[in-house]
Amino acid sequence: MSVIRILCAGAGHMGRSHALAYHRIPGFEVCGIVTRSPESRAKLNAELGGGYPEFADFHAALAETKPDAVSISTYPDTHAEYAEAAFAAGCHVFIEKPLAETVVEAERIVAAARKANRKLVIGYILRHHPSWIKFIEMSHSLGKPLVMRMNLNQQSSGANWNTHKNLMSSISPIVDCGVHYVDVMCQMTRSKPVRVSGIGARLTDEIPEGKINYGALQVTFDDGSVGWYEAGWGPMMSEVAFFVKDVVGPKGCVSIVADKAGGEGQSANVDAHTQTQSLRLHHSQLTPGGTFARSDEAIRLDDEPDHDGLCHREQEYFLKAITEDLDLSAHMDDAISSMRIVAAADESFRTGKTIDL
Repeated sequence: MSVIRILCAGAGHMGRSHALAYHRIPGFEVCGIVTRSPESRAKLNAELGGGYPEFADFHAALAETKPDAVSISTYPDTHAEYAEAAFAAGCHVFIEKPLAETVVEAERIVAAARKANRKLVIGYILRHHPSWIKFIEMSHSLGKPLVMRMNLNQQSSGANWNTHKNLMSSISPIVDCGVHYVDVMCQMTRSKPVRVSGIGARLTDEIPEGKINYGALQVTFDDGSVGWYEAGWGPMMSEVAFFVKDVVGPKGCVSIVADKAGGEGQSANVDAHTQTQSLRLHHSQLTPGGTFARSDEAIRLDDEPDHDGLCHREQEYFLKAITEDLDLSAHMDDAISSMRIVAAADESFRTGKTIDL
């Protein structure tokens, strides 16, 4: 197969960036754009130079274009339906995180991929970021147990707030964003998660009863490591400490230093969500006199792709998975594992009980 004909579903932040990647990577050929909104697909089509077929209905587009692969960057409530249809049609699938609304749906998607013998790549974008790869690698030098602290609060307004409200009709911030960071925690500990607790709050009347726009989770691993993650969306959220990413072990700690990403007005900037600038390594060893034996080290990171650049790398990996027949078993299993953790946090908030995994 020389060129992979791909159908793109969704034209939001992620859908746009993925479509740009397919447009630019020689191994892909966009065969159609699907969105519910005619304005959004027309806008994306124009950015890509025009000429791509546009569709309002996913199933009609799938039947008409007969693609080799499908890219799903829609709201999570459509993920399972679209992915299962794509696999039934013999397509490979790229799907944005979270894999699905529920663990059961996520397991169905993975089972469908295996049954169809087709590739499934989930949008864990941080796995393709050189700085985050280095961050995880350095965590392995800190000893055990680890203490991991991460958050991504977003002070949103206007179109971004509307997007968040639409997302919250089906999924909470702790689930939507949390899968990234608990996946990072699992890579850092290389250990089994055993227990999760969660809290949440509804800070606005603009979302349905029973939904939350703020949440936090705590996860315990069987090696004694613990992790904390916090996420909130909305015009009321603080930007004082929206970007915390560090890991602490007996031998010291590693922290992401994001001067630009941590600036005022940056929490709603999609590029800021992955920016690092540098890593700070602190050593815990003391001298006989009680002072630190070594100074902190600043590791500057030159390879700092922007959001579109990261999506480009992600889609290069998707292409490689198809053309080189990569074994994605661990990739799919890891996605389900991170879904279980955030779903347990959601359940913990609703029941008021700690959930054993």
